[in-house]
Amino acid sequence: MEPITVIAILGTIIFVLLLAGAPMRPLRWLGFGITRFCIGALLLFLLNAIGNSYDIHIPINMFTALISGIAGLPGLASLVAIEFFILG
Repeated sequence: MEPITVIAILGTIIFVLLLAGAPMRPLRWLGFGITRFCIGALLLFLLNAIGNSYDIHIPINMFTALISGIAGLPGLASLVAIEFFILG
């Protein structure tokens, strides 16, 4: 494909999106999820840093970060309870 054709197609798509409005709701949900994931990872990091003296260690992975990010402190408490009572 020639470069002028690609530029024309991209320009047309941008023009149509500017007129019609880009769907922002999926981007908003994606931003919300990424923010919650980062907050969960930060909570897990702080728990591991403080809980090191109490032998508390929760691995920081996608699953645990999402649980602690979405559920907040109750989710973090449930992860600690699972660590103590189920995993030993």
